[in-house]
Amino acid sequence: MEHAPGWLSFSLIYLGAAVIVVPLSRALGLGAIIGYLAAGIAIGPWGLGLISNVADILHFAEFGVVLMLFLVGLELEPKRLWALRRPIFGWGSAQVLACAAALTLVALAAGVPWKVALVAALGLALSSTAIALQVMGERNLLPTPGGQSGFSILLFQDVAAIPILALVPVLGLAADEASTAGNTALEALKVLGAIGVIILGGRLLVRPALRWIARSNTPEIFTAASLLLVVAISALMQAVGLSMALGAFLAGVLLAESEYRHELETDIEPFKGLLLGLFFMAVGMSIDFGVLAQSPALVALIVLGFLLVKAAVIFGLATAMKIPLQERPVLTLLLAQGGEFAFVVFQAAAGARVFSPQMASLLIGAVAVSMLLSPLLLVLVDRLLLPRFARLPGKTLDEISEPQEAPVIVAGFGRFGQIVARLLSAQGIAVTVLDHDVEIIELARSVGFQVFYGDASRLDLLRIAGAERARVIVLAVDGVEQSLAMAELITTHFPQAKIVARARDVAHWNRLRALGVTLVERELFEGSLRTGRAVLELLGHAPHEARQLAQRFRLHNQALVDRMYPHFKDRDKMLAVVRQGREQLEAQLAQERQEQRSRAQPKGWD
Repeated sequence: MEHAPGWLSFSLIYLGAAVIVVPLSRALGLGAIIGYLAAGIAIGPWGLGLISNVADILHFAEFGVVLMLFLVGLELEPKRLWALRRPIFGWGSAQVLACAAALTLVALAAGVPWKVALVAALGLALSSTAIALQVMGERNLLPTPGGQSGFSILLFQDVAAIPILALVPVLGLAADEASTAGNTALEALKVLGAIGVIILGGRLLVRPALRWIARSNTPEIFTAASLLLVVAISALMQAVGLSMALGAFLAGVLLAESEYRHELETDIEPFKGLLLGLFFMAVGMSIDFGVLAQSPALVALIVLGFLLVKAAVIFGLATAMKIPLQERPVLTLLLAQGGEFAFVVFQAAAGARVFSPQMASLLIGAVAVSMLLSPLLLVLVDRLLLPRFARLPGKTLDEISEPQEAPVIVAGFGRFGQIVARLLSAQGIAVTVLDHDVEIIELARSVGFQVFYGDASRLDLLRIAGAERARVIVLAVDGVEQSLAMAELITTHFPQAKIVARARDVAHWNRLRALGVTLVERELFEGSLRTGRAVLELLGHAPHEARQLAQRFRLHNQALVDRMYPHFKDRDKMLAVVRQGREQLEAQLAQERQEQRSRAQPKGWD
């Protein structure tokens, strides 16, 4: 190997370690992340010593986190992200501030100087986005209340890392207040400019460029363009001192409505997986066992202390957020660990002379140890704690895991979906029902109806449910955005299946139709018509007359909705159509009532 290029030797070592250790770790029930961390320790400076340039590898491997956040952004349309604004800035800020305050008080009580205590607490308050999102993805936790809350907090942490890094030089011994204020204002302008470039570029430049590249019919160039997009955004964000992962996430959100979203996901996913694995290995390599060996008791005290403090705060927040009890232990553990941004904060603090390089090495080692311990503790939680929750009434969750063959899939078993599923089952038609509400599933199973737990907007879960062979897929979920995402997913990947969808209102109906869904039922329309018909009968109309009036209104309303559809993106035109249709219907019915009264009058009536 003496004459082999450096990249070839490195690739051989990295891939060999991963291929050997990760499957072994999974076979032992420890998970892939522990395997990557263990492989990194084995080949790093404190293991076999096969890799020495750990810092360079860690910087390169951080691109795996960037790609992961880009893919997460692709799953979130701007409207869905806007809907998460309150948990992001509400619960996210509460987690960071509460954990930082608690850790600062503990450090001050231990006699640590306030500047050191504050910066250390802010760095330790951050969590590992890479490990947390990887675990939540593997366990299909993102659609759950705990997963959504955890994602919101992690996203806020990426944002919070920016002012934390800006604060470090202010606290430094050599900081000049006037120049610092000027630099802060300049940095703020750079931040706003970079975000503006991403937003405008995503809207005006990236989509037309992707269309042009796609027309060339060269898949490898489209893959190259996908990677170029993420690399360019990362370079821009790093140039202005922002989080590369945050920039990639924003770009993903802007492209979530693009027609090339699925192609981007498919092209980037393999690179994301490999680079994330490399990142976890680099974290394992970066653990400085020399520093840990010098002060093992102090390191253990720091790790145990900040894990317990953060866990107590986060569990309290999870309780306040009313996250289901069985989801709180995993969420607490994933957010209690240290994060990769702490490495950057502590290195910056050492450079600004807030604390010594030895203190920075000690804290970085403690964070790395917490990242190593977190997956191990998660195994203990799975084996010792969660089974106790599973025995609690109404808390059993069985994800769909065996391939299904039913010709019909019903997504959502609420008040709408259960009627459809029960009607089909009564006719002897096999139905696969999916829902992610634990209480609904427990209730259905208590009366003998099989409902599988899972998020039907996931492509892999739909494949397991038999979507590739299904003749009909019924969208009966409550969420409008989830319904639209599923409709787009099904039309793209399972075109043989007919979609029958539930629409919450006319706006939802229009958006489903824009996706090519033609069999759409407005959930309250028919029930409201029957109620109106009953009221007419109570007011003195004959039953047959009330039935005819309701039918007339039904036909008129359906025709009106068809007329509104071409203008559903233009609010003024759509409202004009509605007003015109209402006036026409009222005038027509008023004329018919007048004619009926005229026919009912006796001849010769004066």
